[in-house]
Amino acid sequence: MKKIKTLGEFIIDNQQEISYATGELTSLLSSIKLAAKIVHREINKAGLLDLSSINHNQNIHGEIQNNLDIFANETFKDTLKARNQVCGIVSEEEDNVVTFDKQLNVESKYVVLMDPLDGSSNIDVNVSVGSIFSIFKRKTPVGRPVEIEDFLQPGTKQVAAGYIIYGSSTMLVYTTGNGVHGFTYDPSLGVFALSHENIKIPTKGKIYSINEGNYTKFPQGIKSYIKYCQEIDKQTSRPFTSRYIGSLVADFHRNLLKGGIFLYPSTATYPNGKLRLLYECNPIAFIAEQAGGLAISNNKNILEIAPEEIHQRVPFFVGSKDMISHLKKYIF
Repeated sequence: MKKIKTLGEFIIDNQQEISYATGELTSLLSSIKLAAKIVHREINKAGLLDLSSINHNQNIHGEIQNNLDIFANETFKDTLKARNQVCGIVSEEEDNVVTFDKQLNVESKYVVLMDPLDGSSNIDVNVSVGSIFSIFKRKTPVGRPVEIEDFLQPGTKQVAAGYIIYGSSTMLVYTTGNGVHGFTYDPSLGVFALSHENIKIPTKGKIYSINEGNYTKFPQGIKSYIKYCQEIDKQTSRPFTSRYIGSLVADFHRNLLKGGIFLYPSTATYPNGKLRLLYECNPIAFIAEQAGGLAISNNKNILEIAPEEIHQRVPFFVGSKDMISHLKKYIF
């Protein structure tokens, strides 16, 4: 019988890959693991507890929150605060930076940016949703309260990033800059077990993921690329298959394993794009590049963008290297 390697064991075994890590990052990732287990549990009984119902509040983006959005946000916030390895967070569900001002938190050196429940509008129809996280070392001196500049760092400065996908099985996928690894949750044992070591996205793919309902609002270059994907050409295995779930984590996860491209361009409604740079695009881009893929925002490498605000939006394209490279011919 093959020995199960848990997420905790894997993190400890590979801690030496991070030269400056002294145990705090391991503890921080354990906090995220715990939060993921709790959110997994509640998602799987959301119908019973009515957690998927609307509470009529709106977050800073004008999006309606449901009870599970709030539950996931509070769960991640509480677990990150409890172990004293994080001095502050930015969340999609919070208007401003959240400072952890307890003395042990102030002495910590990490900040976390997160989307606690990506795709939550899909909960009530039983479609996969996820959580996304990005971890940075703070820029300000340890011992002082965290400041906004600690969060406004380019994605190249990430020390770790990942996502949890809650679907037919729950998986946690993460990178610390040394490859991408996936762990599947075994509820009978209560552990995340290594199931996908050193994930590599196929260089070529046959899937394109975009909300074609917004076609009339897309820039001309994106319209032309969609037509390219739909054309018949045996040499390039076209037409490609259109697959769009409406949850960034779910769409990216499928393309990461099978090969494909995810597109969320600017539109007439969202001229700067809709997805958030710091806690959606940056962590997904970090994972994509570590898996051998590419991520861009029009003519820029996503990870090199200098952020100007914590909820900044950008156009976002991520996926298989050859598909992103070909897309550039249409949008540059």
